[in-house]
Amino acid sequence: MELIQKHPDLSSYLVADEVIDHEHPVVRETAAALRAGNPDVYAYARAAFVYVRDEIPHSSDTGDPRVTWRASDVLARRTGICHAKAHALVALLRAESIPAALCYQKFEVLHGLVAIRLPGTETWHRQDPRGGLPGQEAEFSLERERLAFLPDPEFNEMDYPVLYSVPHAGVLSAMRSAPDSLELLRTLPNDL
Repeated sequence: MELIQKHPDLSSYLVADEVIDHEHPVVRETAAALRAGNPDVYAYARAAFVYVRDEIPHSSDTGDPRVTWRASDVLARRTGICHAKAHALVALLRAESIPAALCYQKFEVLHGLVAIRLPGTETWHRQDPRGGLPGQEAEFSLERERLAFLPDPEFNEMDYPVLYSVPHAGVLSAMRSAPDSLELLRTLPNDL
């Protein structure tokens, strides 16, 4: 699948905002700690992915009712659904000047992914920081996609090729208004 930048200017995928708040001290401290042990850009990108995947549990897996949506909150509270984890990973990547985008898959609800573009390359690579249960493992890879879930067209599931610089408005609205993670999973959009 060919990935499509929604914004042609690559700098759009480096911006900080209220959600991807990569200038926040929690994000900066986490990025600095990861960078200390991973000096080159590839090693850092992989370490940031592994950190978000493994150190921030998916709230559905743990039964954590808290809803996080801002990257700094995800890192500080160490919980979130796939979209929240994607926000955290995008912030960690952008904190180190690595272009990062948000992208989506359609299942019963939208599933959040991240696409990265390492400096000096022309190619985006999708990554799934959700983590998963046995049989749903996602791995960092620039050679081939190793996502937790593969859409089945028979069930009207699909990959969306568009790369967003900011979260999808419907996803963010559901995240901001849900009182708990169970309600959030009921109110997330199922289509873009």
